[in-house]
Parts: sequence; structure tokens; C-alpha cells
Amino acid sequence: MTADAQSTARAATAAGPVLPGAFWWLWAATLVNRLGGFVVVFLSLYVTLDRGGSASFAGFVTTLYGVGGAVGSVVGGLLADRLGRRVTLLGAQLLSAAGTGALAFAQGRTALAVTACLVGLAGTASRPVVQAVVADLVGARARVRAFSLLYWAVNIGVAVSAALAGVLAQRGYTLLFLGEAAVTVVCALTVYLAVGETRPDPVRHADDAGPGTRAGAERSHRRRFVAFVAVTFLVGLLMQEVSTALPLTMTRAGLGARDYGLVISLNGLLVVALQLPAGRILARFRPAGPLAVGTLLLGGGLGTTAVAASPGTYALTVVVWTVGEILLAPTAMAAVADLVPDHAHGRHQGMYSFAWSAAACVAPAVSGYALDAVGPTALWGASATLGALAAAGYFLVLRGRREQDD
Repeated sequence: MTADAQSTARAATAAGPVLPGAFWWLWAATLVNRLGGFVVVFLSLYVTLDRGGSASFAGFVTTLYGVGGAVGSVVGGLLADRLGRRVTLLGAQLLSAAGTGALAFAQGRTALAVTACLVGLAGTASRPVVQAVVADLVGARARVRAFSLLYWAVNIGVAVSAALAGVLAQRGYTLLFLGEAAVTVVCALTVYLAVGETRPDPVRHADDAGPGTRAGAERSHRRRFVAFVAVTFLVGLLMQEVSTALPLTMTRAGLGARDYGLVISLNGLLVVALQLPAGRILARFRPAGPLAVGTLLLGGGLGTTAVAASPGTYALTVVVWTVGEILLAPTAMAAVADLVPDHAHGRHQGMYSFAWSAAACVAPAVSGYALDAVGPTALWGASATLGALAAAGYFLVLRGRREQDD
């Protein structure tokens, strides 16, 4: 081997396994789609400022959007396994585009609420499908890196879309929502044309093992996966405190919305700066360690909020739990792909997404009640304890798991 060839081989090894071209088409479409994701950012303002709804009605509409998202996670995953990834993803995104466009013209409270629920369902249904496609396309050794890239794209898109939406909203919400619908259609068609069907053949998968072996393996997969989803729900409760309990706690400490905005912006900046190099490092480890450490950092960072008193100290807590998030998010998605049979990636990624959606529905009420009933110190102390329990749970669930073939 020549010196140049040896140098190229070393560079390829350091960078990790090469990701297929279909993944990069999916990644680019995800980034563009999130860059045009305006509805989530401005839904409550649209209901109150443009449609004259009350704050309570805006909260109701936003809740329905979340409920639709929870249902969509499960439905999208199931359809991806039964009908195929390609047609499910295309259908979900086209339905999302139609719903987003209809939201701009919905008349009356009922039409507005129902359309928002539909948009939440269709928009979220595509997420487990995308995750299933990545799991199908990428071998086990490269999955953490692939999901890190995907998570990085999502965070870039969310950050830019929030700023862009603020500018476009000044010209009217109709343009905002129609723009998102158009971007969604373009991305849907691009992925449909550029990425082939990736769903493995369930019949061929079933023939690879005898009935007794297959049944025993499926029971083992199911128990371990259910435990994993239960722990993920606890982690989701912790992550939701960032947008519910944290701003209320800072307000009680005499700080304002500007302080919260500056402090929480660190989260996005750190994810954008650190997620890609972290993904390369995480790919070298089995999931149990990074998930346990990441959950400990998440719970510990939130727990130290109990003793924070200034913007600077709150910022330090954000740094700690954001590092935990960076370790957690892509590793958990890759762990789901490793835990389950290849032909069932869709439904299991859907249940994983459902755990996050369910936490988003439960956490605001629980956090608000806890702040009023026991105060912020007890709430954040309980968060640290919950983080430790979840870290132990992840470690026990994934310890000694079966390694998947590349």
C-alpha cells in the first residue's frame, strides 16, 4: 500500500464507517424541513394575535397539537413496518403540508383545533419513519454517528426557523404557514425520489431462526425494549422541565424573560458546536455507558438549579445538562435500533418517540403543581434523584445486550 493510500485509510478509519448516499439525502431533507418548521414556534401566537383566541384556548389548541403528535408517533411507526418506509413518509409529509396550509385558512374554533391536531399527528408521524430508515441504512457501528448528524440537523433547523419565523410573521401568518407547507412538499418528494425502500423483508427475517428460538428472542427483545421506553419517559420528564419549571424558577428568583432567553440559548449553541465531534467519540462505545453518564449529567445539572441564584450560575447548570443531552439523544435512538429486530424498526422507534410525547403532555402539569406545592428546591432535588434512577435504569437495561451485525 502506498503512503497516500495508507493516509487515506487512516483518515477513513478515524472518521468512522462511510455513511451511504441515501442517508445524506435524508439528512439534507430533514435539515431543510426543520429550517421551514414554523407552526410549532408560533402556533399559540397565531391563535391569540391573529385569530383573537384567549390564552386558555391557545393552550387547548397547543395541547391538541401535542396529543396528535403522540398518536402520530405510534401510527407512523406501525405503518412504516406494514406499508413500507417510503410510502408512509411521503403520505405523512404530504398530509402535514396539506394540514399546515389549511391551518392558515381554518375558520372557527373547532376547525382551528381539529386542524392543529391533524398537523401534529401528520408532522410527528414522519419522525419514527425517518429514524427507522436511518436504522435500516446504517450498520450498528455507525448508527450513533448517523443519529448525531440527524440530531444536529434538527437543532440547526429549529434554531434558524425560530429566528426566520419572527421575521416572516411580521408579513402575516398565512405566508408563514404556506411557506412551511411548500418546503414540506419539496422535501417529501425529494426523499421519495432519492431514497429507495429500506424495510427488510419480515418473512425472510422470520425464516432465519427456528420457531422456538424466534419466540424466545422476541420475548427478550420486548421486555428489554419496554423497560427502555419506561426509562426514556422519565428522562423526557426531566427534559420538559427546561421549558416549564426552569423559566418559572428563574422568575421567582427575580430574573426576567430576557435572562431566561440568554441562558437557554446556551443549550442550542452547545448542541450545534459539540454534537458532531461528540458523535464521533460516542461511536466508539457501547450505549450503556454514554446513556448512564448522560442521564446523570442531565439530572445533576437540573438538580443544581436548586442552588442557582444569578444568570451566570443558571448558565452553568445549562452547560452541565446540555452535555448530558448531547450524550443521550443520538445514543438512545441508536440503542433502540440495536435492541429490536431489523424488520420492526418503525413501530419501536414510534414507541420511543411516543415516550417523549407523553412526557411532554404530563410534565407541565406535574412541574407546575410541584412548584406550588413543595417549591423549587424540592423539585430540582427530586430531578437529580430521578436522573440517578434513570441512569441506573438505562445501564441495567442495556448491560450485556446482544450486539447487532453491521
